[in-house]
Amino acid sequence: MRFLRRNAADATPTADETPAEVTAVDPARTPGKGKPTPKRREAEGKRRGPVPPPPRTQREALKRMRGNKASKEERRAAAVERRQRMMAGEDKYLLPRDRGPVKAYIRDVVDSRRNLMGLFMPLAILVFVALLVPAPQVQQYATLLTTFMLLAMVVEGIVLGRLVTKRVRRKFPQDTTRGLSIGWYSFIRASQLRRLRVPKPRVTYGAKV
Repeated sequence: MRFLRRNAADATPTADETPAEVTAVDPARTPGKGKPTPKRREAEGKRRGPVPPPPRTQREALKRMRGNKASKEERRAAAVERRQRMMAGEDKYLLPRDRGPVKAYIRDVVDSRRNLMGLFMPLAILVFVALLVPAPQVQQYATLLTTFMLLAMVVEGIVLGRLVTKRVRRKFPQDTTRGLSIGWYSFIRASQLRRLRVPKPRVTYGAKV
């Protein structure tokens, strides 16, 4: 019985041994920082400086928003540059319908010819003015002239579409654009005034394309 009591007493740590065992530190374990890891937003905020206060008025908010964007003069200059490059015929700045060597060739073929369809817009203005004249005889003659001109333009558009399609097929045998699409694009180009065509014509009248 004394032997058992002695073992039980020896197994119980004494007052001098307890602090040494509790305060022992494992050298292979990294001690903690003692505080939570800061979030990414907080760390970036400390690097960038304090966050500006929110705008107090709508005018101040608009002013701050405009200050972060490009100035009005810069946007205007960029727009002018894009317009100039588009008028020059650069593919990067053209509309999708005008891009590619095939469309450029169609424009050159149409621009090298004098087409009756180029009078479509002046004819429409003439008809509008004639309708404002209170003379029935003037309106009648204007209607007849418009009818004949429209018929002639339709015939010319069909002939031009077939001509351009044949030339495109001969120059670009690998192209898969439909003939109807080529003809319609040629018709639209030819029906516009030469000075209003976009992009600008690269060839003169009678030039060999």
